[in-house]
Amino acid sequence: MSQHPPGYSDRLYNADLAPTTQNWNWYNILAFWLSDVHSVGGYVVAASLFALGLAGWQVLISLLVGICIVQIFANLMARPSQKAAVPFPVICRLSFGVLGANIPAMIRGLIAVVWYGIQTFLASNALTIVILRLFPGMESLAGPSFLGLSYLGWISFMLLWCLQAIVFWRGMDSIRRFIDWSGPAVYLVMFALAAWLVWQAGWANISFTLSDIQLSPGEQLWQMVIAAAIVAGYFAGPTLNFGDFTRYARTFDDVKRGNFWGLPVNFLVFSATTVMMVSATLPVFGEMIDDPIETVSRLDNTFIAVLGAATFVTTTIGINIVANFVAPAFDFSNMAPSRISFRTGGFIAAVGSIFLTPWNLFSNPEIIHYTVDLLAAAIGPLYGILIMDYYRIRRGHIDVDALFSVDPDGPYWYRNGFNPAAVKAVVAASLIGIVINFLPLGDLGHFSVFIGGALGATFYSMAMRRATAAAAVAS
Repeated sequence: MSQHPPGYSDRLYNADLAPTTQNWNWYNILAFWLSDVHSVGGYVVAASLFALGLAGWQVLISLLVGICIVQIFANLMARPSQKAAVPFPVICRLSFGVLGANIPAMIRGLIAVVWYGIQTFLASNALTIVILRLFPGMESLAGPSFLGLSYLGWISFMLLWCLQAIVFWRGMDSIRRFIDWSGPAVYLVMFALAAWLVWQAGWANISFTLSDIQLSPGEQLWQMVIAAAIVAGYFAGPTLNFGDFTRYARTFDDVKRGNFWGLPVNFLVFSATTVMMVSATLPVFGEMIDDPIETVSRLDNTFIAVLGAATFVTTTIGINIVANFVAPAFDFSNMAPSRISFRTGGFIAAVGSIFLTPWNLFSNPEIIHYTVDLLAAAIGPLYGILIMDYYRIRRGHIDVDALFSVDPDGPYWYRNGFNPAAVKAVVAASLIGIVINFLPLGDLGHFSVFIGGALGATFYSMAMRRATAAAAVAS
């Protein structure tokens, strides 16, 4: 049984969930975003926006608007965890109740498990390139397969799986040190790779517009709005549980400063570098390639190919740890704190990702769509409920001790540990989000996170007002 302060319950407390020492500075927050942005997925998203039929300056404006929206929500989600020094699932106890917090924790945790496996698989493809360039004889292992993945694929996947586990097992301080150097290191290699590709292609052949689509002014404006929404939606997951990291920040000013340099500034530089690389692939390889792993696999220079592949291995490990390992570690620990530690929660997620056989998921986009989008339909409502509760209903007040108490008279106990207002709001808003995601409603799906957030906040506010009014009548 864990030792805890008087009044704290074993059902809610362990040392990993408790208020922690706050010693991170603004650079540590910047490094978080460097790791989160510099990924294969981020590369493809940034490149795809330049192919919407927009001019380069239009895309850059859209990117800036979208990433500034992310910055606003990152600051909003960061403040309560930084103030109380507790992770995302513990903050959810404010609005969902001390036991009801397991609902948003499970939603975020399951999304992270799915993407943890997929990101590990993507990174393992880059590692396979490195292995084959250095050890060509292992090509014989690329044919036979087990459960849909080649033997060489299994070797690469498990090597990456173990490497990530080693970093994670050493704790949050080890994770902080890893992301502190991995993000900047990726920039150095990306700049070098971009310079090499531009040199091979010739600067005159580089274009910041990667599409021949002709759009009217009205269509261009609408595509800019969609592009901004895509950017905001792409970062919705890691921004939701951003408090898992800002709980370690010394001050909220450190958080805001790190968010500024890590989001608008960093993302624009990363996007510009990405589009230069993608544009250069057309004259160099005869076709436009928006997958960086495929790009480096085609390079004739073995040293550059290995360096490039190793870079994308490193950056994917970075985003996987910050976005898809730490989140379920805290989320699953929150479900049974006395039995599941931070490390145990993380390894539940890691082992679960193997049994999902993510290579089969990734090869069937329809399965990914229905699995992830079903869970993601609840992300917007969670934003709305948590922000409405903390900033409008509670006015920023947190009783930290009550977050770990099962006292029926406590402010976060509600009914049997669950706040009916939050549960009803997330269910109702999520159902609408599912309809938006799965029915052919055109471009409306790009805005499901915003619609879900607005509905979640509205439903929650209405339910809390009714509950307050009923309590006043009863008293």
